[in-house]
Amino acid sequence: MVREDGKRNFVMLENGEKTKQFTGRMPRQAALKAARRLEGYDSYESEDEAKADATEIRLLERGTDRVHVYDAWAWRDTAPNDKPGWMQQNEVSTVTRGNVSKQGIEHIEK
Repeated sequence: MVREDGKRNFVMLENGEKTKQFTGRMPRQAALKAARRLEGYDSYESEDEAKADATEIRLLERGTDRVHVYDAWAWRDTAPNDKPGWMQQNEVSTVTRGNVSKQGIEHIEK
Protein backbone atom coordinates (compact mmCIF):
# COMPACT_ATOMS: atom_id res chain seq x y z
CA MET A 1 0.00 0.00 0.00
CA VAL A 2 1.20 3.48 -0.81
CA ARG A 3 1.36 5.96 2.07
CA GLU A 4 0.31 9.60 1.76
CA ASP A 5 3.95 10.62 1.15
CA GLY A 6 4.22 8.16 -1.77
CA LYS A 7 6.41 5.65 0.07
CA ARG A 8 5.70 1.95 0.40
CA ASN A 9 6.59 -0.47 3.19
CA PHE A 10 8.48 -3.70 2.57
CA VAL A 11 9.22 -6.47 5.05
CA MET A 12 12.23 -8.74 4.65
CA LEU A 13 11.39 -12.43 4.66
CA GLU A 14 14.05 -14.67 6.19
CA ASN A 15 13.30 -18.40 6.39
CA GLY A 16 9.61 -17.62 5.89
CA GLU A 17 9.49 -15.19 8.81
CA LYS A 18 8.99 -11.43 8.63
CA THR A 19 12.03 -9.69 10.13
CA LYS A 20 13.11 -6.13 9.25
CA GLN A 21 11.03 -3.40 7.63
CA PHE A 22 12.32 -1.03 4.94
CA THR A 23 10.60 1.91 3.28
CA GLY A 24 11.01 3.36 -0.19
CA ARG A 25 9.13 4.82 -3.12
CA MET A 26 10.21 1.87 -5.26
CA PRO A 27 11.08 -1.72 -4.28
CA ARG A 28 14.69 -1.20 -5.42
CA GLN A 29 15.15 1.69 -2.99
CA ALA A 30 14.08 -0.53 -0.08
CA ALA A 31 16.29 -3.37 -1.40
CA LEU A 32 19.35 -1.08 -1.48
CA LYS A 33 18.73 -0.15 2.15
CA ALA A 34 18.44 -3.83 3.04
CA ALA A 35 21.65 -4.67 1.13
CA ARG A 36 23.69 -2.16 3.14
CA ARG A 37 22.54 -3.84 6.35
CA LEU A 38 23.48 -7.39 5.37
CA GLU A 39 25.77 -9.23 7.76
CA GLY A 40 29.20 -10.53 6.76
CA TYR A 41 30.10 -8.00 4.08
CA ASP A 42 32.52 -5.93 6.20
CA SER A 43 35.54 -7.76 4.80
CA TYR A 44 34.86 -6.97 1.12
CA GLU A 45 36.67 -3.94 -0.23
CA SER A 46 35.44 -4.02 -3.84
CA GLU A 47 32.07 -4.45 -5.49
CA ASP A 48 33.29 -7.31 -7.70
CA GLU A 49 34.49 -9.28 -4.68
CA ALA A 50 31.19 -8.73 -2.85
CA LYS A 51 29.05 -9.47 -5.93
CA ALA A 52 30.67 -12.89 -6.27
CA ASP A 53 29.14 -13.75 -2.87
CA ALA A 54 25.69 -12.18 -3.35
CA THR A 55 22.85 -12.97 -0.95
CA GLU A 56 19.25 -13.46 -2.04
CA ILE A 57 16.83 -11.14 -0.25
CA ARG A 58 13.06 -11.29 -0.41
CA LEU A 59 10.94 -8.21 0.31
CA LEU A 60 7.20 -8.58 0.87
CA GLU A 61 5.30 -5.45 -0.10
CA ARG A 62 2.87 -4.66 2.72
CA GLY A 63 -0.79 -4.76 1.71
CA THR A 64 -0.12 -6.92 -1.37
CA ASP A 65 0.77 -10.49 -2.21
CA ARG A 66 3.98 -9.50 -4.04
CA VAL A 67 7.43 -10.63 -2.94
CA HIS A 68 10.29 -8.82 -4.71
CA VAL A 69 13.35 -11.07 -5.02
CA TYR A 70 16.85 -9.56 -5.35
CA ASP A 71 20.45 -10.67 -5.28
CA ALA A 72 22.15 -8.22 -2.91
CA TRP A 73 25.73 -7.46 -1.93
CA ALA A 74 27.61 -4.81 0.04
CA TRP A 75 31.19 -3.67 0.49
CA ARG A 76 33.28 -1.14 2.43
CA ASP A 77 34.55 1.89 0.52
CA THR A 78 36.46 5.02 1.43
CA ALA A 79 34.32 8.00 2.34
CA PRO A 80 34.02 10.65 -0.40
CA ASN A 81 36.10 13.82 -0.22
CA ASP A 82 32.96 15.97 -0.14
CA LYS A 83 31.49 14.11 2.85
CA PRO A 84 29.04 16.03 5.07
CA GLY A 85 30.12 17.83 8.21
CA TRP A 86 28.88 15.19 10.65
CA MET A 87 31.17 12.61 8.99
CA GLN A 88 34.14 14.97 9.23
CA GLN A 89 33.48 15.67 12.92
CA ASN A 90 33.36 11.96 13.73
CA GLU A 91 36.37 11.26 11.46
CA VAL A 92 34.47 8.66 9.44
CA SER A 93 36.85 7.27 6.80
CA THR A 94 34.79 4.40 5.33
CA VAL A 95 31.19 3.88 4.23
CA THR A 96 29.15 0.81 3.38
CA ARG A 97 27.90 0.71 -0.19
CA GLY A 98 25.36 -1.75 -1.52
CA ASN A 99 23.90 -2.88 -4.80
CA VAL A 100 21.11 -5.21 -5.92
CA SER A 101 20.00 -7.12 -9.00
CA LYS A 102 16.31 -7.92 -9.36
CA GLN A 103 15.55 -11.59 -9.96
CA GLY A 104 11.77 -11.28 -10.20
CA ILE A 105 8.47 -11.02 -8.40
CA GLU A 106 6.65 -13.88 -6.74
CA HIS A 107 3.07 -13.92 -5.50
CA ILE A 108 2.02 -15.41 -2.19
CA GLU A 109 -1.08 -17.57 -2.33
CA LYS A 110 -3.56 -16.71 0.37
